[in-house]
Amino acid sequence: MSFHEVLFPVDIALNSEGGPTRKTDIVALVSGHEERNSPWAGSRRSFNAGYGVKSIADIEEIIAFFEARCGRLYGFRFRDPFDFKSCPLAAAPAPDDQLIGAGDGSETGFQLVKRYVSGGASYVRSVKKPVAGSARVAVDGAELTEGADFTIDETSGVVAFASPPGAGLSVTAGFLFDCPVRFDTDELRINLAAFEAGDIPSIPLIEVLV
Repeated sequence: MSFHEVLFPVDIALNSEGGPTRKTDIVALVSGHEERNSPWAGSRRSFNAGYGVKSIADIEEIIAFFEARCGRLYGFRFRDPFDFKSCPLAAAPAPDDQLIGAGDGSETGFQLVKRYVSGGASYVRSVKKPVAGSARVAVDGAELTEGADFTIDETSGVVAFASPPGAGLSVTAGFLFDCPVRFDTDELRINLAAFEAGDIPSIPLIEVLV
């Protein structure tokens, strides 16, 4: 898949609106009960970045970014204003934020994940676009050193250890991450007069699988 490892303007992204979307098929039975099924394995995030556009300079930056991505053709990184940390937004990432696996004495690669837990149920999301230099990793509670003890592929979110963690030892990580998205339109329609009057241009973005 065509993807540019470039970040959408953060100051615009952090003022956008959006969030996760699920797809659920519902069939109403004659008894009044329902049968519900989800054809999607996970959620998919969508955003309107137009809410973050505050100036003519922002519009110019968006136009340049849109043209360089060829509209919907190339994906890119987007900083989800509501969900870009392995921990709560008010906190800083810690090496024990997320359990990403357990050692078996031979495996050296572990995928970054984030767990969403509520009421005994949970959803595990693979994190494929970590922010460079933000990850903190620990094995059995002992924090390791990036570069010497492990490396992270910033395009896939895989943590690679220099030596495999011992059998049964927990592997945890804390990190910042971006959401892989693309433009959900092949045209930008921005009316300068309307913008100056306070109208917000529509800049739809949709998450892509990478």
